[in-house]
Amino acid sequence: MSNPAGGAISLPRETVRTGRRDSEPRSTQGIQSLLLRVLVYGAAIFTFAVLLFLIGYILVRGIPYLTSDLFSLEYTSENCSMMPSIITTVEMTLLSLLIAIPISVFTAVYLVEYAKKGNKLVGLMRLTTETLSGIPSIVYGLFGMLFFVTQLGWKMSLLSGALTLSIMILPLIMRSTEEALLAVPDMYREASFGLGAGKLRTVFRIVLPSAMPGILAGIILAVGRVVGETAALMYTAGTATDIPTSLFSSGRTLAVHMYCLSSEGLHTDQAYATAVVLLLIVLVMNTVSALIARKLTKK
Repeated sequence: MSNPAGGAISLPRETVRTGRRDSEPRSTQGIQSLLLRVLVYGAAIFTFAVLLFLIGYILVRGIPYLTSDLFSLEYTSENCSMMPSIITTVEMTLLSLLIAIPISVFTAVYLVEYAKKGNKLVGLMRLTTETLSGIPSIVYGLFGMLFFVTQLGWKMSLLSGALTLSIMILPLIMRSTEEALLAVPDMYREASFGLGAGKLRTVFRIVLPSAMPGILAGIILAVGRVVGETAALMYTAGTATDIPTSLFSSGRTLAVHMYCLSSEGLHTDQAYATAVVLLLIVLVMNTVSALIARKLTKK
């Protein structure tokens, strides 16, 4: 390149090499982006493949042994009926949710809507919740056996198991409800206050309906934990094969029934059939809850 005076203008080496320097980081970023994309897709495919393998394995091993004898109203050593366990599972789940949902939801409402920022009690409650969510289920079972079964004299019963399970799922529902309430935009609350609504009316008419999908997600997870729990219920609800006739009657859920059949080693095929029914119950519950959450979201 020449200047008006006729002399040549020399460009710095850095300017000449700018194009090559810019291309090198771009190519490196492209390789990193491709690598991360491969890792993400690979992890998703692996997770989905494991889920399909587990479901397929259970269905292949259990469906051939689903007979009418497994759905008899009375359990015998010959039919290994799971119908009493199915009824006990439904009763245990409903009773546990009936106890846990109001306490956990109202606690989350207090923490988000009413508690002042920087309150030491709020920090203590959240620390307690995190601690409870990390305790193994066998510890809950031992606590329920010592307190509900022995100390209160309720023996191994439906009520002892439901109260133990409700304590287990309290942190799960409370944390999910708290996160759902925090996700509700503040403009909803401000608009309600601007129309003259009070705090309580705003919470129950505006905030809770808006946060309902997140609350239902926590309840779905809680139902899954209740349905699949064995260790805590063996110490509190017992392993009786009859249908509970009262809150103080003993009974076994499907998960406990499946564990007992497999541990004996004599009815392994029936245990796989029980696993199929348990899987279908969980899928139906999750599907119904997802449909309800979708309808609430559209409203």
